[in-house]
Amino acid sequence: MSIQHFLQYISFEKRYSKHTVKAYESDLSAFTGYLAEEFEIEDTQTATPPMIRSWVVSLKESGQSTQSVNRKISTLKSYYKFLLKEERVASNPMQKIPLLKKAEKLPEYIEEKQLSDYLDTTVSKDNFEQVRNRLIIDLLYATGLREAELISLKNNSVDFANKMLKVLGKRNKERIIPLSNKMVEDIRAYIMLKEKTLDHTNNTEWLIVTNKGKKAYPKLIYRTVHNELSGYTSSKKSPHVLRHTFATHMLNNGADLNSIKELLGHSNLSATQIYTHTTIEQLKKIYNKAHPRANTN
Repeated sequence: MSIQHFLQYISFEKRYSKHTVKAYESDLSAFTGYLAEEFEIEDTQTATPPMIRSWVVSLKESGQSTQSVNRKISTLKSYYKFLLKEERVASNPMQKIPLLKKAEKLPEYIEEKQLSDYLDTTVSKDNFEQVRNRLIIDLLYATGLREAELISLKNNSVDFANKMLKVLGKRNKERIIPLSNKMVEDIRAYIMLKEKTLDHTNNTEWLIVTNKGKKAYPKLIYRTVHNELSGYTSSKKSPHVLRHTFATHMLNNGADLNSIKELLGHSNLSATQIYTHTTIEQLKKIYNKAHPRANTN
């Protein structure tokens, strides 16, 4: 009867939707069935924390997602909180049972060969839009810039003599990113083409500009990345994926984590460490594919 009282409470007093009430009822029914089968208990009010933990483990072992299991845990938390309020239980068995940690989503990145195939194609050196679009991809991949950082670059952000890029990142924190000889020459050629092609009455102090010489904007950058890389990769195509790609490729090719942290402009190392997981996953794939005994039982 305590379950029915709880369902009435969330229906009429808390005014939960019918869909939510039905989900709570389903979760509590599954929990009740588990207690009866595993522990021969019919009254949920006598369930103990170890019994509940056992149910949570069984849910995960049955292949249910973390999100689904956490919903069931939340149902029990609400249910036992209600029972405690109604003085139907002396203590709350859910008090020390936390929600499961969600698996950290690994950052998507583009394979080296796919990007190389794109960057090895030629563009018309006299076509401003083609040259600009190539530079957008090249800069994002070569430097790991955030989209907003790319947009905020000015012509004088580039130190041609010392082959460096001055970037103003989050919280107005400036960082220096080295540039390759080719990158420096490509930027120089782009600026010259920009000055030659665009109307000089427009303000062209911004490095990346529209076809009319105005400062670039986020949708232009995103659309450029997506369109330029279509046909080269089935991965997600966005400025942020190129940032992930920069960091992953650097790590895969021997760069240390602290150096990548500084290049990305992360304030602490924990934000950068996610790329080690990506590299480990890559190593697993390589191992399983290459080692003759990898797939033996």
